Amino acid sequence: MVRDGYIYGISLLAVAAALNWLTGYWVWAIAPVLLALFFLWFFRDPQRTIPIGEGLIVSPGDGVVTEATTIATPEGSRQRISIFLSVFDVHVNRAPISGVLSNVSYQKGQFLNAMNPASAERNEQNTVTIRGQGADAGFEVTFKQIAGLLARRIVFRCDQGQSVERGQRVGLIKFGSRVDVVIPSSAELQVKVGDRVKGGASVLASISPALTHGGGNA
Repeated sequence: MVRDGYIYGISLLAVAAALNWLTGYWVWAIAPVLLALFFLWFFRDPQRTIPIGEGLIVSPGDGVVTEATTIATPEGSRQRISIFLSVFDVHVNRAPISGVLSNVSYQKGQFLNAMNPASAERNEQNTVTIRGQGADAGFEVTFKQIAGLLARRIVFRCDQGQSVERGQRVGLIKFGSRVDVVIPSSAELQVKVGDRVKGGASVLASISPALTHGGGNA
Protein backbone atom coordinates (compact mmCIF):
# COMPACT_ATOMS: atom_id res chain seq x y z
CA MET A 1 0.00 0.00 0.00
CA VAL A 2 1.09 3.55 -0.73
CA ARG A 3 2.09 5.46 2.43
CA ASP A 4 -0.72 7.98 1.89
CA GLY A 5 -3.24 5.23 2.54
CA TYR A 6 -1.90 4.67 6.04
CA ILE A 7 -1.82 8.42 6.74
CA TYR A 8 -5.44 8.98 5.70
CA GLY A 9 -6.68 5.69 7.11
CA ILE A 10 -5.10 5.95 10.55
CA SER A 11 -6.06 9.63 10.87
CA LEU A 12 -9.72 8.88 10.13
CA LEU A 13 -9.77 5.90 12.48
CA ALA A 14 -8.43 8.20 15.20
CA VAL A 15 -11.24 10.66 14.42
CA ALA A 16 -13.77 7.82 14.67
CA ALA A 17 -12.41 6.75 18.05
CA ALA A 18 -12.49 10.34 19.33
CA LEU A 19 -16.08 10.85 18.20
CA ASN A 20 -17.17 7.61 19.83
CA TRP A 21 -15.44 8.56 23.10
CA LEU A 22 -16.67 12.17 23.16
CA THR A 23 -20.29 11.51 22.19
CA GLY A 24 -20.79 8.04 23.60
CA TYR A 25 -22.64 7.08 20.40
CA TRP A 26 -20.82 4.68 18.08
CA VAL A 27 -23.01 5.74 15.12
CA TRP A 28 -20.99 9.00 14.89
CA ALA A 29 -17.92 6.88 14.11
CA ILE A 30 -19.46 5.13 11.10
CA ALA A 31 -18.70 7.85 8.52
CA PRO A 32 -14.98 8.29 9.38
CA VAL A 33 -14.53 4.50 9.60
CA LEU A 34 -16.03 4.05 6.13
CA LEU A 35 -13.82 6.84 4.76
CA ALA A 36 -10.78 5.21 6.38
CA LEU A 37 -11.60 1.89 4.72
CA PHE A 38 -12.04 3.68 1.37
CA PHE A 39 -8.63 5.36 1.57
CA LEU A 40 -6.92 2.13 2.65
CA TRP A 41 -8.48 0.46 -0.40
CA PHE A 42 -7.87 3.36 -2.79
CA PHE A 43 -4.14 3.55 -2.09
CA ARG A 44 -3.59 -0.17 -2.64
CA ASP A 45 -0.40 -1.07 -4.49
CA PRO A 46 -0.62 -4.65 -5.82
CA GLN A 47 2.38 -6.59 -7.05
CA ARG A 48 2.60 -6.93 -10.81
CA THR A 49 4.40 -9.37 -13.12
CA ILE A 50 6.48 -7.22 -15.49
CA PRO A 51 6.72 -8.55 -19.09
CA ILE A 52 10.22 -9.48 -20.25
CA GLY A 53 11.48 -8.91 -23.79
CA GLU A 54 12.99 -6.36 -26.13
CA GLY A 55 11.07 -3.26 -27.16
CA LEU A 56 8.01 -3.79 -24.96
CA ILE A 57 6.12 -0.69 -23.81
CA VAL A 58 3.94 -1.36 -20.78
CA SER A 59 1.10 0.72 -19.42
CA PRO A 60 2.11 3.34 -16.85
CA GLY A 61 -1.27 3.06 -15.14
CA ASP A 62 -4.46 1.06 -14.59
CA GLY A 63 -7.58 2.03 -16.49
CA VAL A 64 -9.41 1.97 -19.80
CA VAL A 65 -7.86 2.91 -23.15
CA THR A 66 -9.90 5.87 -24.42
CA GLU A 67 -7.76 6.87 -27.42
CA ALA A 68 -5.13 5.38 -29.71
CA THR A 69 -4.23 7.80 -32.48
CA THR A 70 -1.40 9.28 -34.54
CA ILE A 71 -0.28 12.79 -33.66
CA ALA A 72 2.19 15.32 -35.07
CA THR A 73 5.03 16.47 -32.80
CA PRO A 74 8.10 18.69 -33.37
CA GLU A 75 10.11 15.45 -33.63
CA GLY A 76 7.79 13.95 -36.24
CA SER A 77 4.82 11.60 -36.31
CA ARG A 78 4.07 9.69 -33.08
CA GLN A 79 1.33 7.49 -31.67
CA ARG A 80 -0.58 8.51 -28.54
CA ILE A 81 -2.43 6.17 -26.22
CA SER A 82 -4.73 7.72 -23.61
CA ILE A 83 -5.77 5.81 -20.49
CA PHE A 84 -8.54 6.97 -18.16
CA LEU A 85 -8.17 6.08 -14.48
CA SER A 86 -11.44 6.13 -12.57
CA VAL A 87 -11.61 6.55 -8.81
CA PHE A 88 -11.92 2.76 -8.57
CA ASP A 89 -8.61 2.01 -10.33
CA VAL A 90 -5.17 1.56 -8.80
CA HIS A 91 -3.50 4.97 -9.07
CA VAL A 92 0.16 3.99 -8.72
CA ASN A 93 2.09 4.88 -11.90
CA ARG A 94 4.92 2.80 -13.36
CA ALA A 95 7.68 3.37 -15.94
CA PRO A 96 6.60 2.16 -19.41
CA ILE A 97 10.17 1.22 -20.48
CA SER A 98 13.65 0.89 -19.00
CA GLY A 99 15.93 3.87 -19.47
CA VAL A 100 17.05 7.30 -18.31
CA LEU A 101 14.64 10.11 -17.47
CA SER A 102 15.84 12.62 -20.06
CA ASN A 103 13.15 15.16 -19.17
CA VAL A 104 10.73 15.73 -16.29
CA SER A 105 8.46 18.77 -16.60
CA TYR A 106 5.60 19.79 -14.30
CA GLN A 107 2.86 22.16 -15.52
CA LYS A 108 0.18 23.82 -13.42
CA GLY A 109 -3.25 23.97 -14.98
CA GLN A 110 -6.96 23.35 -14.75
CA PHE A 111 -8.87 20.34 -13.48
CA LEU A 112 -11.16 19.47 -16.39
CA ASN A 113 -12.79 16.06 -16.55
CA ALA A 114 -10.04 13.65 -17.63
CA MET A 115 -12.36 12.28 -20.35
CA ASN A 116 -12.32 15.70 -22.01
CA PRO A 117 -9.69 15.76 -24.84
CA ALA A 118 -8.74 19.31 -23.82
CA SER A 119 -7.48 17.99 -20.47
CA ALA A 120 -4.35 16.68 -22.23
CA GLU A 121 -3.16 20.25 -22.78
CA ARG A 122 -4.98 22.40 -20.21
CA ASN A 123 -4.97 20.33 -17.01
CA GLU A 124 -2.30 20.15 -14.35
CA GLN A 125 0.21 17.55 -15.56
CA ASN A 126 3.65 16.07 -15.27
CA THR A 127 5.42 15.10 -18.50
CA VAL A 128 8.21 12.51 -18.40
CA THR A 129 10.43 11.40 -21.28
CA ILE A 130 12.42 8.18 -20.97
CA ARG A 131 15.35 7.46 -23.28
CA GLY A 132 15.42 3.68 -23.60
CA GLN A 133 18.35 1.57 -22.42
CA GLY A 134 19.09 -2.13 -22.26
CA ALA A 135 16.25 -4.13 -23.83
CA ASP A 136 14.54 -0.84 -24.70
CA ALA A 137 17.53 0.94 -26.25
CA GLY A 138 17.06 2.88 -29.46
CA PHE A 139 13.79 4.74 -28.81
CA GLU A 140 12.07 7.15 -26.44
CA VAL A 141 8.70 7.10 -24.73
CA THR A 142 6.96 10.10 -23.18
CA PHE A 143 4.12 9.79 -20.73
CA LYS A 144 1.97 12.39 -18.99
CA GLN A 145 0.38 12.18 -15.57
CA ILE A 146 -2.72 14.34 -16.03
CA ALA A 147 -4.91 15.51 -13.15
CA GLY A 148 -8.66 15.07 -13.58
CA LEU A 149 -11.82 16.57 -12.15
CA LEU A 150 -11.24 15.00 -8.72
CA ALA A 151 -7.47 14.67 -8.79
CA ARG A 152 -5.76 17.46 -6.92
CA ARG A 153 -2.23 16.20 -6.60
CA ILE A 154 0.28 14.58 -8.93
CA VAL A 155 3.15 12.72 -7.29
CA PHE A 156 6.37 11.82 -9.13
CA ARG A 157 9.16 10.33 -7.03
CA CYS A 158 12.06 10.25 -9.52
CA ASP A 159 14.45 12.93 -10.74
CA GLN A 160 15.61 13.92 -14.20
CA GLY A 161 18.73 11.96 -15.12
CA GLN A 162 17.73 8.97 -12.98
CA SER A 163 17.56 5.46 -14.45
CA VAL A 164 14.36 3.43 -14.14
CA GLU A 165 13.36 -0.12 -14.98
CA ARG A 166 10.34 -1.15 -16.99
CA GLY A 167 7.39 -1.45 -14.61
CA GLN A 168 9.14 0.38 -11.76
CA ARG A 169 6.88 2.43 -9.49
CA VAL A 170 7.50 6.12 -10.19
CA GLY A 171 4.55 7.98 -8.64
CA LEU A 172 0.79 8.28 -8.50
CA ILE A 173 -2.14 10.59 -9.22
CA LYS A 174 -4.65 10.99 -6.44
CA PHE A 175 -8.23 10.12 -7.44
CA GLY A 176 -9.71 10.24 -10.98
CA SER A 177 -7.15 11.08 -13.65
CA ARG A 178 -5.61 10.28 -17.03
CA VAL A 179 -2.30 9.02 -18.40
CA ASP A 180 -1.14 9.71 -21.97
CA VAL A 181 1.68 7.69 -23.55
CA VAL A 182 3.45 8.97 -26.66
CA ILE A 183 5.40 6.28 -28.51
CA PRO A 184 7.30 5.96 -31.82
CA SER A 185 5.19 5.66 -34.98
CA SER A 186 7.00 2.40 -35.77
CA ALA A 187 5.61 0.73 -32.64
CA GLU A 188 3.00 -2.00 -33.14
CA LEU A 189 -0.01 -1.40 -30.93
CA GLN A 190 -1.16 -4.29 -28.75
CA VAL A 191 -4.29 -2.56 -27.40
CA LYS A 192 -7.36 -0.81 -28.77
CA VAL A 193 -9.91 1.68 -27.49
CA GLY A 194 -12.06 0.11 -24.79
CA ASP A 195 -9.38 -2.29 -23.53
CA ARG A 196 -8.69 -2.38 -19.80
CA VAL A 197 -4.99 -2.29 -18.89
CA LYS A 198 -2.91 -2.74 -15.76
CA GLY A 199 0.09 -0.60 -14.88
CA GLY A 200 3.41 -2.38 -15.38
CA ALA A 201 1.74 -5.59 -16.56
CA SER A 202 -0.17 -4.81 -19.77
CA VAL A 203 1.83 -4.35 -22.99
CA LEU A 204 0.58 -1.30 -24.89
CA ALA A 205 2.90 -1.69 -27.89
CA SER A 206 6.08 -3.35 -29.07
CA ILE A 207 8.97 -2.40 -31.31
CA SER A 208 10.95 -5.09 -33.13
CA PRO A 209 14.67 -5.36 -32.24
CA ALA A 210 15.57 -4.38 -35.82
CA LEU A 211 13.69 -1.09 -35.47
CA THR A 212 14.98 -0.30 -31.99
CA HIS A 213 18.58 -0.77 -32.96
CA GLY A 214 18.07 0.96 -36.27
CA GLY A 215 16.27 4.06 -35.00
CA GLY A 216 12.79 3.43 -33.62
CA ASN A 217 11.83 7.11 -33.39
CA ALA A 218 10.94 7.44 -37.06
